[in-house]
Amino acid sequence: MGKISHLECRECHTHYPAERLYFCPKCFGPLDVRYKYDEVKWTRSFFQNAPRNLWRYFDLLPIEDESKVVDIGAGFTPLIKATRLGKALGLKNLYIKNDTVNPTFSFKDRPAGVGVSKALEFGLKSVGCASTGNLAAATAAYAAKAGLRCYIFIPKGVEPEKIAHALIYSPTVIEVNGSYDTANRIAAQAAEAYDIGVVNINLRTYYVEGSKTLGFEIVEQLGWQTPDHIVTPVGSGAMLHAISKGLEELEQIGLIKSSKVKFTAAQGEGCAPIVEAFRKGSDTIEPVEQPKTLAKSLAIGEPGDGIYVLRKLRESGGCAEDVSDLEIVEGIRLLAKTEGIFSEPAGGVVIGALKRLVEDGKVDSDETIICLITGSGLKATDSLTPYLPKPLTAEPELEQIAQIIAR
Repeated sequence: MGKISHLECRECHTHYPAERLYFCPKCFGPLDVRYKYDEVKWTRSFFQNAPRNLWRYFDLLPIEDESKVVDIGAGFTPLIKATRLGKALGLKNLYIKNDTVNPTFSFKDRPAGVGVSKALEFGLKSVGCASTGNLAAATAAYAAKAGLRCYIFIPKGVEPEKIAHALIYSPTVIEVNGSYDTANRIAAQAAEAYDIGVVNINLRTYYVEGSKTLGFEIVEQLGWQTPDHIVTPVGSGAMLHAISKGLEELEQIGLIKSSKVKFTAAQGEGCAPIVEAFRKGSDTIEPVEQPKTLAKSLAIGEPGDGIYVLRKLRESGGCAEDVSDLEIVEGIRLLAKTEGIFSEPAGGVVIGALKRLVEDGKVDSDETIICLITGSGLKATDSLTPYLPKPLTAEPELEQIAQIIAR
């Protein structure tokens, strides 16, 4: 009787009821939520008085009972015309989607909010996640708002700022001795053993729907027009796939004419399995056993949605680029000094990848390009400090200040 029609396997297309399923029992493929699209009556005027957060798109989010929505104000973040950055790169229509201003300062507020809301709807008493940092804080914050117990599984090496950010919400944080993929594996075992709603594992089917609101917002903020090109950081690949799904849904309900957008997947050198497969023309993604990149939030050696990202890149005529740690830092600084936005390393990956695309002649100067900046630089100051210049020192005398200014 609700708005969800069914769950559909991405591989064999078998349909299932909207229950606590997160993989296809038949072929073990991932499941996507399908809605009763003919009942969605969105028009452009429909949104004039809608709440200015991600729940303005409630009709295409997988929560049936609106009273179960856990909201701390995420979504509807600024889409900024990046005039100075565009001029520096030779691009006329460059935009920044600035998700650093979400309540826990990253895009992960979107899927975490949907995942925790679905956990409430399923009657779960505890939630959790496996995380490289951003999702830890987001899940813990939403769990606190919902009054649920929360268990966070993180790998060794997560930035101290991100651990502190998660801890402030009073979850149980478990640092697993290993990589993200190791933490993810033990989180999956704990989810089954103790009936924990691990948002990015056994609630993943519903959780990922939150990320597609990035696509909804971009289109709405462009006056219900699709951009030509979206450059996105890629870890698991779930965000890129979700945005693409959201655009397809807008086309299906008739709100836009075409969902065709070129995607570029950006990763850091040292953990770029999707980029490597794309360059080789391979359909197989070789896992990176020991990720090593400044962009720790993207250091997922075995990306769960990797093959679907590859398909979308090829289908859309897109690209895949990996950038060095130095290019990441240069990208962060370029974005900061031109547009006043301080990004975590994942944003530096995006700007570095875009710069590479421009230098290689893979983008046109007139394209409408969206760069997704998904997390705040305040989450990674410890990692960035070694790359930054030290402050100048002076005695409190105007003559010394004058010498500095005159340089």
